[in-house]
Amino acid sequence: MATTREISVPDIGDFKEVAVIEILVKAGDVVQPEQSLITVESDKATMEIPSPAAGVVKELRVKAGDKVSKGSPILLLDAAAGAPAPAPKKPPEPVAAPVSPVPARPAPAAPVVPIGRPVPAAADPPRTPDSIPHASPSVRKFARELGVDLSRVRGSGPKGRITQADVQEFVKGVMRGAPAAAPAARGGLIFDLPEWPQVDFAKFGPVETKALSRIRKLSGGFLHRNWVSIPHVTQHDEADITELEAFRKENSRVAEKGGFKLTMLAFLVKASVNALKEFPDFNASLDKTGDNLIVKKYYHIGVAVDTPDGLLVPVIKDADRKGVFDLAKELAEISKAAREKKLKPDAMRGGTFSISSLGGIGGTAFTPIINAPEVAILGVARSQMRPVFKDGAFVPRLMLPLSLAYDHRVIDGAAGARFTTYLASVLSDIRRTLL
Repeated sequence: MATTREISVPDIGDFKEVAVIEILVKAGDVVQPEQSLITVESDKATMEIPSPAAGVVKELRVKAGDKVSKGSPILLLDAAAGAPAPAPKKPPEPVAAPVSPVPARPAPAAPVVPIGRPVPAAADPPRTPDSIPHASPSVRKFARELGVDLSRVRGSGPKGRITQADVQEFVKGVMRGAPAAAPAARGGLIFDLPEWPQVDFAKFGPVETKALSRIRKLSGGFLHRNWVSIPHVTQHDEADITELEAFRKENSRVAEKGGFKLTMLAFLVKASVNALKEFPDFNASLDKTGDNLIVKKYYHIGVAVDTPDGLLVPVIKDADRKGVFDLAKELAEISKAAREKKLKPDAMRGGTFSISSLGGIGGTAFTPIINAPEVAILGVARSQMRPVFKDGAFVPRLMLPLSLAYDHRVIDGAAGARFTTYLASVLSDIRRTLL
């Protein structure tokens, strides 16, 4: 006997009154557990709400444009009590779909354009409503960030729906030099790259294939985009933190009583805010046209956290309004949340400047990749005790290596050097650090 149950929006974190932007099923459809029912969007976050059970959609209780929260009804689902769910309907073959297959309407051949030149508008074929690819907004956004034309991607999801994995496979095909693939485009530019080398590594010795973690798969595309789209320059410098380290150790017991550690990173966040106030162009972003600089009057500092699955960058909001002890406590909390996979999407948004510290691991210097749309990132390596000529003699001083990567479209070399020099002076004098 069939039972009817109401399917509602599950716990989606702190999001409330989010907009329904896509309905993925209709009355009469057979759904399986974890099959997506609707797509909702809040701010810049897009998520698909899955079905908790198998059954047949009896009635929709929501439509595109509605606002929903936890507990809002989505649909009524008929399920057979104690019996397996009916088999899903076979998706229509791509050739039977109303949209013509890609080969039937080939796009005009893109002209060979040197790297850095815009793609002519004529290279884009006209798009009709019937030719719009079947993909969720999150997949469309992912494709736009990678410069992928979804009309060239074959979907593997239900009813030919294009998934994120399909987009990733298409990009891999481009990198391998697949004949049907057009050159990858990013930001309106053509990157006519040589074919990716195909090597049978097993011919040379034992190998092991390991799947990348989900975080690395997602971040890889963004890192590649940032590296090829932003003209990076890295300024290296050193800060004498001898007195600052002594001050940190003197106050570490106070922090430990509060259940957290007073790390050098907390002082780096505080000192960076001071430097950003002195050089506001580093606390900015280029607008969409690239003709204007948006200077932010708030200071949200992203801090790279190393997790077993990859790098995450949670953001400390309003760092200028917090003391060193407050920053140290918050750093401990967000680092723990990142490693335990408990960070919420909002915790990694809104950053104006980032810090990547490898001091606890080692190294002397490195070139960090800018976290777009920011224009600069500070890399910090391990401090070392070295002889420094001071007051007419060589004395042992604790020196901290600084590596500042900046967007050369916004910041020139002189400004980069002034920023690191000022930052080093703040770190060298704890009185300026605590202002």
